[in-house]
Amino acid sequence: MTIPTAAEILALLRAATPRPTSEAPRDARGIYGLFDHTGAFRYVGSTSSEAETFYKRIHRRHRTGSESTSHYFSRMYNTGRMWRLRNDPATKADGDVAKKLRNAFIARYCAAVWVPLPDHADISGLEAQVIALAPADMIAWNRRGMEAYEEPEALVDALIEELDLKPVELAAIGRQLARFREGTPVGVPRGIKPALSGALPTLPDGPFRFFALDVETANHDRASICQLGLACVRPDNRIETWVTLVDPRTDRWVFSDLHGITADMIVGAPGIEDVLEL
Repeated sequence: MTIPTAAEILALLRAATPRPTSEAPRDARGIYGLFDHTGAFRYVGSTSSEAETFYKRIHRRHRTGSESTSHYFSRMYNTGRMWRLRNDPATKADGDVAKKLRNAFIARYCAAVWVPLPDHADISGLEAQVIALAPADMIAWNRRGMEAYEEPEALVDALIEELDLKPVELAAIGRQLARFREGTPVGVPRGIKPALSGALPTLPDGPFRFFALDVETANHDRASICQLGLACVRPDNRIETWVTLVDPRTDRWVFSDLHGITADMIVGAPGIEDVLEL
């Protein structure tokens, strides 16, 4: 198989008919493009890893992956009733419903194109060349060049009707919409203020049936905790949440892209020993 040039790949991408993400080939690799819900070409990427096919990268990662990494469909449509805060134990149940709705939205309204390449091709190198040649509107999502969309309400309404969501699911996405509108820094559960300047928020008063503990770390060291959160479940199943940023006392930050917490955010935050004394 002859390896096309970057210019030829770009021309093939632009000429291809956008297809649903579920139709991406399961047995091929190469360069691909992602289209938003309006039909606009917004992103150029590649399956540079030998372990990934078009289907795995586009349908399973971009569509259903983490909102805070390079899974661009998930990131761009993490909004409104489709919004969730990743790894927030207090809103996990509602967030899972919102994510399910988002996955269905992307499968229904977004699309992709692809140009297969042989395994021996320099796929990552060709990707960089294609991106350099592409007009700005075709790579608007690349390197987080755009913010997430406002919720396409009419399309979401139509999809909700099509999916015939249950009342409990409708209530869940309604709560997620309210949380989304409240606003919060990335990595901090909505409606909760992180502790700064050494101060710690007051723990909720009991009684509680049980607690769920969640931590984020700056790096692979389990001692590098940079955020700690509690979901406190009352006897009537109401949940109260508590969260604080923690100074991990490290200069090695490798997980900021996952949880959104950076070294700048923890300046003045309490140490873990202060948290444990509560």
